[in-house]
Amino acid sequence: MPQFAANLSWLYTDLPFADRFEAAARDGFTAVECMFPYELTPQEIAAYLKDNGLSMVLFNGPPGTVAQAMPAGMPDPAAKGSAALPGRESDFRATVSLALEYAAALQCTRVHLMAGLVAPGMEHANMHATYVTNLRWAAAQAAQADVQILIEPINLRDNPGYFLHRQDQAHAVVQEVGADNLKVQMDLYHCQRTEGDVSTMLRHYLPSGQVGHIQIAGAPERNEPDTGELHYPYLFSVLDALGYPGWIGCEYRPQDKVAGGTSRGLQWVRPWLPTRP
Repeated sequence: MPQFAANLSWLYTDLPFADRFEAAARDGFTAVECMFPYELTPQEIAAYLKDNGLSMVLFNGPPGTVAQAMPAGMPDPAAKGSAALPGRESDFRATVSLALEYAAALQCTRVHLMAGLVAPGMEHANMHATYVTNLRWAAAQAAQADVQILIEPINLRDNPGYFLHRQDQAHAVVQEVGADNLKVQMDLYHCQRTEGDVSTMLRHYLPSGQVGHIQIAGAPERNEPDTGELHYPYLFSVLDALGYPGWIGCEYRPQDKVAGGTSRGLQWVRPWLPTRP
């Protein structure tokens, strides 16, 4: 039976981030994930989780520098991580350290580290070597805290130039790094946009033990999973048949933009959500 986590960076966006925890719990979610939690202190987020009976199951490391990640910083809207960027190793290590501080406070055991964008003149071989070295270091740091590091192939239509964009590329990196706590974050929306044949991908990669988290959205518009060309009830049955034990992150853009639109669009998932008192 699938278990779902609300992505608070994509859902309930009519509310301030701090209020989305209560909204998700009210709709029956028992777990949440987000992209970047750094606008709040880890202590504040831990309190919101506790007050609403929620677990944080995933978040991203800062996409730029530590200074940009903090509330007073100036985030770069083009930043997509630094794990594969030669010359940015010190920034990468600092952001990993910050992410692990949050993971410890939130009792979150999964952190996604973004690879970064290929800039003009960058050589793939050099980026790949940097990526492997950085991930090997990050996995060693995370292992001391019992945290799993995730890498996610992201489609090039939405994110032109993103270094990691195919499932086979991600799984080859995991094998090369050779760390037990490095896994692939398999977003079925990105998989469909890049390669298609999603059920075959699931059957091929889940038995490897290298998939640490799954995310979903309708394709191609990235709305609710009951819209678009992917038939998720079938894919959920494939996940059940394969014995997938993890969380499924709901990382999509609700079609209803009016206040309360996220909740009104949850009919697709209500059969799997527990009823809250």
